[in-house]
Parts: sequence; structure tokens; C-alpha cells
Amino acid sequence: MTAAPVIEEVLSIQAGDHPLVGIVSLPAQRREVGMVIAVGGPQYRVGSHRQFVLLARHLAACGHAVLRFDFRGMGDSAGAPNSFEQTQDDLAHAIDALMARCPNLKGIALWGLCDGASAALLYWNRTHDPRVLGLALANPWVRNAALQAKATVKHYYVRRLLQADFWRKLGRGRVGGAALKDLATNVRRAFGRSSAGEEPTGRAVSFQQRMAQGWKDFRGGILLILSGNDLTAREFVEATRSDPAWAGRLEDGNVVRSDVPGADHTFSASEDTRHVERLTSDWLASLAVPIGSHR
Repeated sequence: MTAAPVIEEVLSIQAGDHPLVGIVSLPAQRREVGMVIAVGGPQYRVGSHRQFVLLARHLAACGHAVLRFDFRGMGDSAGAPNSFEQTQDDLAHAIDALMARCPNLKGIALWGLCDGASAALLYWNRTHDPRVLGLALANPWVRNAALQAKATVKHYYVRRLLQADFWRKLGRGRVGGAALKDLATNVRRAFGRSSAGEEPTGRAVSFQQRMAQGWKDFRGGILLILSGNDLTAREFVEATRSDPAWAGRLEDGNVVRSDVPGADHTFSASEDTRHVERLTSDWLASLAVPIGSHR
């Protein structure tokens, strides 16, 4: 397919007293599903190694209008920074702005990396926004002390214990007491709780549980992209195995999972960057527009 020509415009997003700055990538011929990129933090709309710029331009070349923007307090946007748990209003205003700029759109997908992916899930869990037809989630952030410890024990210490070099150093007294103490601490944290995201009775529902509920309730398409060489990705997989709130979620019929072996957290190698772009454009083109939807 011949890539469509792409133009880019600055888009001012009205968010109350805190105007947000975005860049919208526009193809000449536009499909009915657009994309809003929820930037993981602390970053701004360009992304590490221009990740979001490249992704937006690739998707626009495939015919999709794409908005990448700065959350309040980041990059060129006004206001005080918020945590990823408090970005729902910004996302709502960004979706409003893209839909207004591109009146042909029947809906959008949200694409997020790390806590940007978490923010996308939390947005839909709170709003059930019918304009959101898909969620593309790369290495979603679900970290707590227990999950971090489990992932570290399983994906670092187990590998380390299988290396002959470790045992040679241990026998020669070159493995320090601090390292052994760190191992013991992580083992205690990893297996000290039965549920990775569970909160004690009487406390507010954790963001991990709200993410899981949003995932469970969402009926649009979900694209899950996991880096093969990333602790955040391993923690997410561990959560789906150990936390009852996530049980069975990766097997849901609307989920497309793609693991990228050897990729780091931001898919910084050029071949991984291009792979993620292709995964996203193929998935985005497959999203169904609801019958009878209009604006």
C-alpha cells in the first residue's frame, strides 16, 4: 500500500484553566478511527528516541488521524503535573479536540506505554467513553512492592543462580552480604502476600484493581504489547498470574497479545520500533466502527 501524505498541525486543547498543547498528524484520506497517544511519564509528546513522533507519523501514513499531546504540567502544557491516576480529564479533552478537528471520525483508540497504558485503562474504567473503540497497551504499569520482588526473583535471581560464575564468586567470598540480604528481602516480599494487587479490607480500591476491572468490562479491541527484556512487562504478566482480579484476562476474546523478544521498555532498537508500529497499524485497521455511529 502506498503511504498517504501526512501533514502535522499544532492543536490547542482547551482543558479549563490549563490549555494543553498537542500535535495532530493528518493524512489526506482519513479512516474513521483515529488515535490518541497517552504519554507515559515523566515524558512529553515526542517520547524517548522520538518514539511517539514516529508512531504517529506511521499511523497517519496508514490513514489514521493521530494526536499526541502533553499532559498538564508537562512539555508545553500549562498547570501542575498530575500522576497517571489523575489524567482522565486531560484525556477526555484530548479526545474532544481530535474528534472536533476530524469530524469524519466515528471513534478513537488510545495508545499508551507504561503508566500511559495504565492511564488509558483507568480513563475507560472511570468514563466508559463510547468513543473509545480500542486500547493499545504497551508494558502496562502495575507495580507494587510484592510484584516487583516476584519479578526480580523470577527473572533476575533465578537466572543468576543458574550461572556458574555466581557460585564461583560465592565460594571465593566475592558475593557480598548486602547482595544476599537483598535476595532475602525480595524473597520475603515476593511470597509474603497472596494477591499482588489486593488492598487490605477498608482501604480504597487500588489502581491495579481498577485497571483490571476496566480491562474486564471493555468490549472493544485490546492490543497488548510486551517487551521481552523489561521488568515492567514481567511484573504485568506476574500480576495476571497471581492476582485474582486479573485471572483469565489475557485469554479474553478481544485481546491480541504480542511479545517482542529482546525489546527494552521503550522498544528503542530500530527494528523493534518498526515492529511495534506495524503491529499497531494492523490492529488499528481491524477495529470495527459501531453500526449507526455518527457525529
